[in-house]
Amino acid sequence: MFGDFCFCPCFGNRSSDNATSDELDPVLLVSGIGGSILHAKRKKKGLQTRVWVRILLADLEFKKKLWSLYNPNTGYVESLDDDCEIVVPDDDYGLYAIDILDPSFFIKLIHLKEVYHFHDMIDMLVGCGYKKGTTLFGYGYDFRQSNRIDKLMEGLKVKLETAYKASGNRKVNIISHSMGGLLVLCFMSLHKDVFSKYVSKWISIACPFQGVPGCINDSLLTGLQFVEGLESFFFVSRWTMHQLLVECPSIYEMLANPYFKWKKQPQIEVWRKESNDGESPVKLETYGPLESVDVFEEALKHNELSYGGNKIALPFNFAILQWAADTRQIMNNAQLPDGVCFYNIYGTSYDTPFDVCYGSETSPIEDFSEICHSIPQYSYVDGDGTVPAESAKADGFGAVERVGIADTHRGLLRNETLFQLIKKWLGAEQINKHSKTSRVADAPIQPVHV
Repeated sequence: MFGDFCFCPCFGNRSSDNATSDELDPVLLVSGIGGSILHAKRKKKGLQTRVWVRILLADLEFKKKLWSLYNPNTGYVESLDDDCEIVVPDDDYGLYAIDILDPSFFIKLIHLKEVYHFHDMIDMLVGCGYKKGTTLFGYGYDFRQSNRIDKLMEGLKVKLETAYKASGNRKVNIISHSMGGLLVLCFMSLHKDVFSKYVSKWISIACPFQGVPGCINDSLLTGLQFVEGLESFFFVSRWTMHQLLVECPSIYEMLANPYFKWKKQPQIEVWRKESNDGESPVKLETYGPLESVDVFEEALKHNELSYGGNKIALPFNFAILQWAADTRQIMNNAQLPDGVCFYNIYGTSYDTPFDVCYGSETSPIEDFSEICHSIPQYSYVDGDGTVPAESAKADGFGAVERVGIADTHRGLLRNETLFQLIKKWLGAEQINKHSKTSRVADAPIQPVHV
């Protein structure tokens, strides 16, 4: 597909002195949900503590400093700790916050791949001649917030301006991952002129353009586990995460788009008893994207958390739902500006949750609140294990290329096939052919084009 092999020291150290980068346009990496380091900053003393991601004391620090409530008057999520402000470190030109999400010595020692986020891609780009602070930047953000909230939009604008000026007024190439694509989409819709001024290309990776039906429905009902296996015992628990997500606009904004023409409408299924007489049969009830709101409302009606000795009610938040519906309209209205090239990479070949079912024929749900403490069963579709390929492909734009790659949602960020495509689209292949320090020859690839 690529003709000549691309020679590039992608796995060496991060010194890019050997590569010629005068011809490279700047790149801005934009992370997705859970893809940025978050610090809790004490308002009075200014002390900062990393609260996401961390392994040691993860659950305790998360509850103390990240549990939050949505403020319907401002649209922002605010920490329950009044003396705590959540900030994103901007070290290393924004790259530190999206590189290794727990940069502690122990995690680096065991090389826990789940928290090596943009790390391999940063290495690859530096190996191709990109220079931090001149042609390579990162944008991490408070992913609890709405994808269209003013603070995040302003932060992205500043990053684009910075990259544009630092590179000598060269237009920027954005590479977004997951929900970061929705943030870019909102910015493009709300600030089309600014986007057109500063952006040359947008490469979207695993973006849930039409939502993440299975994972998000279940996240609002039973929580979310970011790390699986043995490591999960040292990480934030599923239910602790749930009590944050139920107050996060970003989660509601990834609910399945009810007006998208799905091949099959995503559903929540609940096995219910029809009566309490002990003899009546059970019934399988189904709820589409719009009807699922009834399930959320009933299941979370008595949901609450304990904080500082107080009980705080956390029902399904209809104010956030309305905000998210407005966000969906903004995303639906987005148009790609003339002159901006769009590329879409999505994951395939992995079972991806789509419908989610609670209870069973032999053990039905009697009260909807039982759902929150039950084990879900999924029906699956093709995707990256998180985002269905059907959603990720449905960007609605005239893509220069739309390519499916067999890998997981986070695995795509260290996928060699993806790296080949990015180098081709950025024009970094040609530059690397002249590198004098070539050590690794990439194998030819066979992605799936749509």
